[in-house]
Amino acid sequence: MSGTTTAAVRPRRRTAGPGANRWVVLVVLCVSLLLVALDATVLHVAVPAVTEDLRPSGMELLWIVDVYPLVCASLLILFGTLGDRVGRRRVLLLGYGLFGVASAAAALAQTPGTLILARALLGTGGAMIMPATLSILRQVFPDRRERALAIGIWSAVAAVGAAVGPLLGGFLLEHFWWGAVFLVNIPLMLVSLPVGRILLPESYGDRDGPWDVVGALTAAGGLFGVVLGVKRLGGGEAPASPFTVLPLLAGAALLVLFVRRQRRLAHPLVDLRMFRRPGFSTAVGCIVLAMLALVGLELIAAQYLQLVLGLSPLQTGLRLLPLTVAAMAAGLAGARMLRRFGPRRMVCFGFCLTAAAVLTLTAMGADDDAPLLLSGFVLLGFGLETTLFGAYESMLSECPADQAGGGAAIGETSYQLGAGIGIALLGSVMNAAYAPQLRQVPGVPRHASRAAGHSLGEAYEVAGRLGGPTGEALRRVARDAFVHGLHVTLLVSAGLLLLGALMALRLPRVMQCAEPQRAAVELPAPREREAAEPKVSA
Repeated sequence: MSGTTTAAVRPRRRTAGPGANRWVVLVVLCVSLLLVALDATVLHVAVPAVTEDLRPSGMELLWIVDVYPLVCASLLILFGTLGDRVGRRRVLLLGYGLFGVASAAAALAQTPGTLILARALLGTGGAMIMPATLSILRQVFPDRRERALAIGIWSAVAAVGAAVGPLLGGFLLEHFWWGAVFLVNIPLMLVSLPVGRILLPESYGDRDGPWDVVGALTAAGGLFGVVLGVKRLGGGEAPASPFTVLPLLAGAALLVLFVRRQRRLAHPLVDLRMFRRPGFSTAVGCIVLAMLALVGLELIAAQYLQLVLGLSPLQTGLRLLPLTVAAMAAGLAGARMLRRFGPRRMVCFGFCLTAAAVLTLTAMGADDDAPLLLSGFVLLGFGLETTLFGAYESMLSECPADQAGGGAAIGETSYQLGAGIGIALLGSVMNAAYAPQLRQVPGVPRHASRAAGHSLGEAYEVAGRLGGPTGEALRRVARDAFVHGLHVTLLVSAGLLLLGALMALRLPRVMQCAEPQRAAVELPAPREREAAEPKVSA
């Protein structure tokens, strides 16, 4: 009798079913997400201090900033599907450990090369953590109503992390050296590792057949090439440059080989049949379009606040804070909105509201209009989070539970790709509208006009060197040209958002909450199931 009781109790302690502690599990997962989201943005304010201390070249500085998201995006599918095979909690805890070690290496780096390597390891740890949090969440909350609420909290934490990163970095830089922005991760990881091992359940996905190592490496190489090429385009590199074209072509070729290989395998790394489900493929497309339309816009908005309105970095962060607060509110209200309106209307509404916010912001000019910016950013944050919440929830719900790791990785990869393509596309639109207006400023030499056409910041530097009425004229023309370019970029962004609203019409109309009965049972981990099941001989 005691053996039976022990066998019945032990699986419940270590499984991914809907136990009473599932909300505690959500807290642990949210802390994991917060760390990754913080590290994606906390370095931005530390770049000047890093430049002054380590003296990196222009290319080294670019890699210091970009290698984290580049590596993270490339490895999401690899580690997401590996977690399905070897255990999602195991991959998550390994990610914790690697993240802590890499944070210490980054904080103590004495050369640019060491810092680049440490940031690459941080990206690897982030790729282990991100899909594992979503796939464990998918397993712990089999009931769709509860899962929607959990995803809302999860996404609200992501918004907080992205906003707090620059503010936390600025605070640490005022009191410590630049390495402190990395050291803050270590005590949190030292707590997360034992807490995660005790509280997080282990869960597995489809474990039939061998893990496709070749496919995983092909996907990683393909994504690395595509993301690198897209980032170079977003950084202003010439589209015809071999350092832009070759990574894009090589990455695209590897991804084509990956897709063909997955279709041939009996046990593929990623079951591409998921994309035959309209709900899944449409949700992924909505995530790409939402990020494509808005990430580049956020970058341009930050430049507008600092370079046109003359706000300090701290004042800029405070002006953008209402966007984050609105996004948190949308995340927390998302579950109720999804039940009431369904995925189709919710995501359509989010896209349309965001497009309305973007069109409202076209009234921005060279003078500060605080009420206009406040209303525009609030609508923007609420609409964007509503869109992403509905898309992520639909994607996870359409994804089979045993493919949760791969599905979560696809969602996160689409997020990263959309962000990279958005910076490249909207940055190109901005440059096309901005640069021509600086070619014939009276009294400005041709070479100075070309340099001023690269960016508004560079135009201000050129104007400062010229001085006098000529410099002032260049400064005024550049500012007006930037505002004009911003208006054109906002209109293009609004068009992309309305296209997303049309795409969202393919999502399910109502929220289907009926789950298979077995999904509401706390299933033991596979090894424990095998030990508990009777052996049947042939």
